[in-house]
Amino acid sequence: MILSNQDGRGSKEVMTDNSEYYEPGVGNIADAAHQYSRQIGRTRVVGQKERRVDARPLVTGAPVYAAEFEQPNMLHARVLHSPHAHANIRSIDKSRALALPGVYAVLTYEDLPRVAHSTAGQPYPEPSPYDAYLLDNRVRYVGDWVAFVAAETPAIAEEALGLIDVDYEVLPAVFDPLEAMREGAPQLHEPDTTHPNSGKHFGDIFDPLHNIAAHEEIAHGDFSAAMSEADIIVEGEYRVPFISHAVLEPHVCTAYLDGYDRLIVVSSTQVPYHTRRQLAAVLQLPIARVRVVKPRVGGGFGSKQEMLLEPVAAVLAMKTRLPVRIEYSRHEEFTAGRFRHPMIMRMRSGVKADGTLLAISMHSIGNAGAYGTHSFTVTRSTGHKTLCLYRAKAYHFQADAVYTNLPITGAMRGYGAPQGFFALESHIDEIARRLNMDPLDFRRRNHVQKGDWDPMEMEEVDGVWRSKRQFRSCGLPQCLEKGAAVIGWHEPFDRGDGKPIRRGRGMATAMQGSGVASFELGGASIKLNEDGSFNVMTGATDIGQGSDTILAQIAAEALGVGMDQIIMHSVDTDSSVFDYGSYASSTTYISGGGVKVAAERVRKQVLDVAADMLDCAPEDMSINDGIIYTPRGRSNLTVADIANETLYGKHRQQ
Repeated sequence: MILSNQDGRGSKEVMTDNSEYYEPGVGNIADAAHQYSRQIGRTRVVGQKERRVDARPLVTGAPVYAAEFEQPNMLHARVLHSPHAHANIRSIDKSRALALPGVYAVLTYEDLPRVAHSTAGQPYPEPSPYDAYLLDNRVRYVGDWVAFVAAETPAIAEEALGLIDVDYEVLPAVFDPLEAMREGAPQLHEPDTTHPNSGKHFGDIFDPLHNIAAHEEIAHGDFSAAMSEADIIVEGEYRVPFISHAVLEPHVCTAYLDGYDRLIVVSSTQVPYHTRRQLAAVLQLPIARVRVVKPRVGGGFGSKQEMLLEPVAAVLAMKTRLPVRIEYSRHEEFTAGRFRHPMIMRMRSGVKADGTLLAISMHSIGNAGAYGTHSFTVTRSTGHKTLCLYRAKAYHFQADAVYTNLPITGAMRGYGAPQGFFALESHIDEIARRLNMDPLDFRRRNHVQKGDWDPMEMEEVDGVWRSKRQFRSCGLPQCLEKGAAVIGWHEPFDRGDGKPIRRGRGMATAMQGSGVASFELGGASIKLNEDGSFNVMTGATDIGQGSDTILAQIAAEALGVGMDQIIMHSVDTDSSVFDYGSYASSTTYISGGGVKVAAERVRKQVLDVAADMLDCAPEDMSINDGIIYTPRGRSNLTVADIANETLYGKHRQQ
């Protein structure tokens, strides 16, 4: 295997013998599903129908969203967007806008520090190029930011935008990623070595001259040798377009300074803690001076895994010393928001005449748009999350995220995998057609099996490269059989030939994980109140998917109480437990695991006190519906009794 780092500095020959690196797993996915279904049947709360914890405020229209957060003397902000795809700003005259009654501030690149950063809501160090500035003297797409305005009303702020006089030097633009990588194409970014991650693995633009924001290349096995054994070689190119998240609630936030001169940001975000860290860096403030509060969020799907409007509201609030709210319009969401990466994916595979897959390669070219937020990780995911679905002697994967003068792409559900699976599964169907083979049979012959090692996930251990992930279960055989039966794969059907409506039938396979293994973390803080209720504080962000309810169910189950005894708190970086945020389908698995561990520890504390009061071993006791049970049956103690005993009795503790 040969692996080339993102920064391209060299490659290494590595060994791939993993026979003793991990112990093989036990059981399969069917066994696990059966065991889970049996366990669910024994639970009181988890797996049962429960009312959402936020049902009442949502259906009654209570002010729970960021746009409904009010502050006295609050100003409203607007952004002046570029009308050009690529231009230098020769000059900006904001005097007419400032003279408009009701305008409190107009900020341009001349008023703000030029701090290179990434807006991607990812753990530090962000694996995305530090290529963005809050405002710059160069705009790189239609919709790029030119100036910020704060005024008494949204209408006044909008009027002020039209009074800002900007002199642009229009530059050549490039919109196709293949054109952007060619010699002589317009260059969107210059190298910036001022950011703190410069020269490290992440942070730098991979190849500014050819507009390549990020790059990765992985080879596993001898690709040329495997291809030489092939009876048939199949090649194909597959493309997917821009896609907007189109969430019901647009990006919105409010920023203000409290009595201690701390910056408070109330934002509709999926990543409160990442936003706090990035906001502090951009504003050159200590993290201790920044607090991010997440109210109810009206949908995200990845679009809010990003620091977007928070710094706009923040700099205007710091300038005016007044609260400032900014909310994108639907038009702005479609022009200056975030989108799924358009991709060009080139596939090449070698197969034997009997249908054995020998080698497979993918080159993913992602259209990053004007800035590279999330581009490295999304583009690499098109191969990392997909090629391991099939067995082969050799693999080759290359990912290039390319700058163009188009709107910025970012995180979206599946995070690169939907694009990759579209290309891979279309390619698999084409291979089957070339072989005159049933696509179902081809997949049966070549799909990954339990015990296989992932060729796309490698790590170096004691100088040897080995796969760090083994597939310890695989339900694909059952999945394929069930799917084929449900859609009548082997049965004839009416295609509608000659009719206005035609019918077709196809199949595809895919897989998706929950979170980033051995990397992400979540947790919970649980407080017992005198009445036996519990405050549960997590850093997990409910963005409409109902995770607050799920976490409340987990807490109630582990604590032995009803859902009505669980009080869930929205994220506040001053009081919530640290969490990476809501993305990668990780909240139930990662944050839910943290809630379970915390709740089990609290339950143990409760039972330890109860055991001393009842002269019974705690391991022989349980809690059900808030009542303490011993081997003799129901006791006369409740969780509320234990709470009062620990707060006011001889067993005082917290």
